[in-house]
Amino acid sequence: MTSEEIKEMFSRFSEMNIMIIGDVMIDSYMWGRVERISPEAPIPIVTISKRENRLGGAANVALNIQSLGARPLLCSVIGNDERKDLFMDLLRDKNMDASGIMLSDDRVTTVKTRVIGSNQQLLRVDEENGDSISENSELEFIALVDSLLSKFKIDAVIFEDYDKGVITPSIIKKTVALAKEKGILVTADPKKRNFCYYNGIDLFTPNLKEVADGLRIDNPRGNITAIEQAAKALQEMQNISCLLVTLAEMGIYLRYENKGSLVPAEIRDIADVSGAGDTVISVATTCLVAGAGPENTTIVANLAGGLVCEKVGVVPINKKLLLQETLELFNRKESSQ
Repeated sequence: MTSEEIKEMFSRFSEMNIMIIGDVMIDSYMWGRVERISPEAPIPIVTISKRENRLGGAANVALNIQSLGARPLLCSVIGNDERKDLFMDLLRDKNMDASGIMLSDDRVTTVKTRVIGSNQQLLRVDEENGDSISENSELEFIALVDSLLSKFKIDAVIFEDYDKGVITPSIIKKTVALAKEKGILVTADPKKRNFCYYNGIDLFTPNLKEVADGLRIDNPRGNITAIEQAAKALQEMQNISCLLVTLAEMGIYLRYENKGSLVPAEIRDIADVSGAGDTVISVATTCLVAGAGPENTTIVANLAGGLVCEKVGVVPINKKLLLQETLELFNRKESSQ
C-alpha cells in the first residue's frame, strides 16, 4: 500500500459501525510497589498506591474499535448485581452505547483483579461464572441482536469469546445467518468451548494453542510446516474465508484461498501481552471492512498487536501511533524492494 492508500484506509474507519458480541468484564487493577517479602509466606508484599477499573473482555474490543475511530455496539449479558452499576458507569464514561447489554439474575458480572507491583503483574484474582447462559436468556439475547441488526447499519460483527458462557452455538449459528442475510462481515476471536461452531465466517483469529486444542493435535509451536498443515486443515474443516493464527513472538500465520504465509512480528519491548488478541481482531476487522485485503490486513493487525504489548495492563490501540508505525513499515518495505 502507498502512503495515501494507508491514510485513506484509516480515514474510512470513522464511517464504520461494528457490533461486538461476547463476554464482557471489569479489569480491575491494584498498582503499588514491592519493597520486602512477607514474613508469613515466601510472597512479595505490595504496598498499594492506586486502584483503577477498566472495561475488559469483549468490552476491550469495543474500546479498540472506538479508538480506531469507528462506532462500537457492544452486546453481552452481565449479572443483575452490584457490579453491574460499575460496568455501566465505565460504559458511560467512554460514551458507549449500552443498548446491547442485557441483565440476568442468573449471572455475575465478571471481574478480573490484577495486582501489579513495580510494573510487574504479581497476581490475578477472577470473580466469574463460566456456565453458559440459560436457554431463556439465550433466546432473549438472540432477539436483542436481531433487533439491533435491523435498527442500525452494521458493517461487521465480531465474536469475542472468553469462554464465560455468553456465546453459545445457537447464538453463533443464528447471528451468522442474520449477518449473512444482510451482507455483514463476520469475524471471531475464539476460545475452546465454541471453537468448532464458527463455520463459514469471514475471519477467524485463534492463537496456536486454540488451534491445537480445536483440532485435537499436539501444539506445533515453532514448527512452521506443522503450523501450515494445521491452518490448512482448520480452514477447510470450518469453511473460513481468512484465517489468522497468532503466534506470539513469531508473528501471525495468514491463510486465505489456497495459500498461506508467515508475517513475522516486529521487534518490541514486551511489557504485557494482555489484550493483544482483542487488538488484533479489532484492527483486522476494520481493515477488512475498509477493503485492505487479507495480506495488508494481517500486516497492520500484527503491528497493532505488538504495539499494545509494550504497555502494562489491558489498553486499546492508539490510532495515531498505529498510523505512524504503519506508514513507516510500508515505507521500509518499499525502500527495500
